[in-house]
Amino acid sequence: MSLWDARDGKVIPLLVLGALALLAGCKAVGPNYNRPSYQAPAAYKETGATAVAPPPNLPGGNWQPASPSDGMLRGNWWEIYHDPQLNRLEDRIATENPSLRSAIETYLAARDQIAAARSLFYPTLSAGPSFTHQKLSSNRPFSSVSGSTSYNDLVLAGQASWEPDFFGRIRRTVEATRASAQASAADAATVDLALHAEMATAYFELRGLDAQAQLLQSTVTNLEGQLQLTQRLLDGGVATAVDVAQAQTQLETVRAQLVDVGEARAQYEHAIGTLANYDLSRFTIPPTPLDQPLPQVPIGVPSQLLERRPDIAASERLTDAANAQIGIAISAFYPNISIGGTGGFESTHGGTWLQGPSALWSLGAQATELLFDAGQRHALTSQARHLYEAQANNYRNTVLVAFQDVEDQLSNLRILEQESTVEQRAVAAAQQSFDLSNQRYKGGVTSYLEVLTAEAALLQNQRTAIDLQTRQFASSVSLVRALGGGWDATQLPR
Repeated sequence: MSLWDARDGKVIPLLVLGALALLAGCKAVGPNYNRPSYQAPAAYKETGATAVAPPPNLPGGNWQPASPSDGMLRGNWWEIYHDPQLNRLEDRIATENPSLRSAIETYLAARDQIAAARSLFYPTLSAGPSFTHQKLSSNRPFSSVSGSTSYNDLVLAGQASWEPDFFGRIRRTVEATRASAQASAADAATVDLALHAEMATAYFELRGLDAQAQLLQSTVTNLEGQLQLTQRLLDGGVATAVDVAQAQTQLETVRAQLVDVGEARAQYEHAIGTLANYDLSRFTIPPTPLDQPLPQVPIGVPSQLLERRPDIAASERLTDAANAQIGIAISAFYPNISIGGTGGFESTHGGTWLQGPSALWSLGAQATELLFDAGQRHALTSQARHLYEAQANNYRNTVLVAFQDVEDQLSNLRILEQESTVEQRAVAAAQQSFDLSNQRYKGGVTSYLEVLTAEAALLQNQRTAIDLQTRQFASSVSLVRALGGGWDATQLPR
């Protein structure tokens, strides 16, 4: 139906377009989004490790809400370990790791989807010329003898169509795509955090193996000296061939352990080189025993965790997208209204094609309401509501798991610290036992078996102490990962 009436000039189309513009600004149907509620605990339970820096206690024992960033990790969190070699390896991930690049490209694709959804707010325009030469039948009904049966039709016209967002379907679609893109950005941040944490863990595991290799090499040197001493004592008639065989056995056993450590170290080196996208045939890390102190990790307060973990942010953004889908489903109950127009020139001759009398135009609107769909819209709306509730509960579960993750890593650090303290006492006792046994053997008071037993106990406790130190560094990295690294929700794109 044309909205133009020649008797009223331009009054009718202007009134109609004004009314449509007002309608287009109506409130979008469907529920507005509110983040699912979650009450974070006031404090973490497992904070007894010295490698954990709790938030400062203010007078009265209250946290100061005006300074929520105090006691939080920032930026390149791995720099708290003060290891230049680790810093160089971590820095390569941002530019060289293909898994991270894939996650970023996935986010960029989701961001483009926002632009595609926003384009629906605007009219679509098209234009182009057409030429038709038509020959009519001379025997057609009501044809005249004098009438022309052949003519040209030259048209240069443009078309415009627009579907105003009266009921918010497009607005809810943009809302859903924007929230999904933000979730994709948070997913990329999760991948980034996981890769950096994996790099740091592998690096400290490698350095722990370097410390064990250093210990085993020192033990091999000592055992070689003991084997020579035992051989001299045998030549002097003091020791027996059994003592020499036992010394040789112990030496070869430790040499085998040293080879085994080298095999494990090679695998960690390969993992590090792959994460940093190095050519493995040319990549090597010089042996560097793990002998640095464990830094403190600032943990902040539990309520900050909701903003610091990218996986929590991704789940929350998906909840927003699911809420928008409810509005999209509800908009199907309302009519679809579209406006269209055409304008241009039409003539049978090129000479008069672009002249004023050849002008043509039309303007129209159409409204369509679905009257019967056998309950499809009701079912889709109910489905959207259930999916929202499911995603809201997924969000709450993600938060619960995140708090469990933090508490697990805090307890690991606390228990490993206690175990390490006890193990250091065991190492000292084993060292004293070995020294005494060695003196007794050199004095001819005891057999070499006592020395071997004491030395095996010492080596085992020394390796356990190194392993505990390595596990402390790995748990420290896991705690950083559980806290979200240096990320927070303000980094989500708007």
